[in-house]
Amino acid sequence: MVKNKNIVVCILLSIITCGIYGIIWFINMTDDAAYVNDDHELSGGKAFLFTLITCGIYGLYWNYKMGKNFMTNAKGMNASDNSVLYLILAVLGLRYSYTV
Repeated sequence: MVKNKNIVVCILLSIITCGIYGIIWFINMTDDAAYVNDDHELSGGKAFLFTLITCGIYGLYWNYKMGKNFMTNAKGMNASDNSVLYLILAVLGLRYSYTV
């Protein structure tokens, strides 16, 4: 089940915990996306591990993939493909806060 998260609280907790909560937020967000998109291959822990192993390169792919997943699984909603925008924001360092 997907829980609503207050983005301001998440950002403040990430700052206060020196980024540790940001990791938890990323993992939870990925798990929520997998639940919504009914994607059993996507896992928050696995995505974080791959991002860590590849020194952030997988994180760029992850952003692009999330844009594609949300566009293709909009089911009747008028959704646009934001995958390239997510990728550009990730390259600029604005990685996770816009996908919540």
